[in-house]
Amino acid sequence: MSGETRAASEPRTLQEKVQHLLERTFPAGMSGRKFTQIVKDKGGSLSHAHFSNIVRGEVTEVSEDTLRALGLGFGVDWRYFKDESELEADVVAGLQFLADKRAGTITGLAGRNIAASGLTPELLKFALSLVAQERQRRAEDAHAEPSPRGPRVC
Repeated sequence: MSGETRAASEPRTLQEKVQHLLERTFPAGMSGRKFTQIVKDKGGSLSHAHFSNIVRGEVTEVSEDTLRALGLGFGVDWRYFKDESELEADVVAGLQFLADKRAGTITGLAGRNIAASGLTPELLKFALSLVAQERQRRAEDAHAEPSPRGPRVC
């Protein structure tokens, strides 16, 4: 299959991705109620009405909790359902975080209720913003002229 043909047939929208997985995972068909029961049995939560609205394309933007529920129901990583640009931003942020950790800029991180899957993209972006602020502060301190009265003690 050529790159153009393959790219054209790949599901892009949330609706296309869900319908694609429904066809591949449940070729005999799947009701919204049955699918949401599968999600519930795996520890997630998704209403059949919300699921049906996603399948029909009436809902196009959903929470990460809904994406996680879809992932549970289909047995795939929930990030599959994210928009490609969002996923790219998450990967870039993750790589930046790793680079900062290896460079010693980040020496540790403590958090409460962090899932086994690690930091959420939002928390990761927040942590990186703190690192950027600290870098800027250190750069400003390095270029600041010393006070004639000596260092300031707090």
